[in-house]
Amino acid sequence: MKCLEYKNADQMPILGLGTWKSAPGEVYTAVKEAVKMGYRHIDCAAIYGNEKEIGQAISELIKEGVVQREELWITSKLWNNNHGKDNVVPALKQTLSDLQLEYLDLYLIHWPVAFKKDVAGAQKAEDYLSLEEQPIADTWLGMEKAVELGLSRNIGVSNFSVKKLKALMKVATIKPEMNQVELHPYFQQNQLVDYCRKNDIHVTAYSPLGSSDRPEGLKSKDEPILLQDSRIEAIAKTKEITVAQVILAWIAQRGISVIPKSVNPARLQQNLASRDITLSEKELQEMAALNIDRRYVDGKFWEVAGGPYTAANVWDE
Repeated sequence: MKCLEYKNADQMPILGLGTWKSAPGEVYTAVKEAVKMGYRHIDCAAIYGNEKEIGQAISELIKEGVVQREELWITSKLWNNNHGKDNVVPALKQTLSDLQLEYLDLYLIHWPVAFKKDVAGAQKAEDYLSLEEQPIADTWLGMEKAVELGLSRNIGVSNFSVKKLKALMKVATIKPEMNQVELHPYFQQNQLVDYCRKNDIHVTAYSPLGSSDRPEGLKSKDEPILLQDSRIEAIAKTKEITVAQVILAWIAQRGISVIPKSVNPARLQQNLASRDITLSEKELQEMAALNIDRRYVDGKFWEVAGGPYTAANVWDE
């Protein structure tokens, strides 16, 4: 499988297994199935609430001799209530305990949004801390400490705009090496991807297939359904593959990591098979023409009356 290389020579498989929205009981089986199929990259986060189950699966796979720890790439993310330099390492140690690991391959700041320490899910203005009160630069000091302690081999961010990346790059001793963002044919993130390429920051695409199974509260009535796009269907039909495989192959061909989520064994296999698919130049151009700057995860859930965050200031748009 194609890999993305980090400054320390670590190699991250470009295709991984996403675990957001994977239900209890399902994610354990999905991880075990996926690794046995050949997946070596698992994307996790504390807030997904399933790291203990993933940890059990990983532990058993290693004990059973299916895989060695060094062959796996495990990513996790710092949740919003653990921003601040003194909170990062304890939060990461909890994640490592849940995952039954001694280190992560990659640890990300999940959102450029901060909550008060005792708040897991912010509902009102007083649950939040603004980025003036809790600067990203201060949280990044904790991320760098995690690398110094050997708790994570690499560090990065998620949901960061070019503006926020530029600000962080000015103050970081260890530069962020990953930005995980929503990215798919309807939201191609060309400006952000270009900036990241020029600054040696890898990009990972989440919700690459349009996240049709995300919570109903995040959906709008008129939203376009990516997997039903007739133009992608035409490419899929020509190549005798699925629409999802076209999308995953297109993302990987852009040199972007991609983490589709599934707990269905047949889909897991199909997604993995996308690593062997190559789109023609004409097909790449057809995919590039699909961009409509349509976010499915729009960030409006951070907006509360009197609160410090809006979708506009989260994305700097």
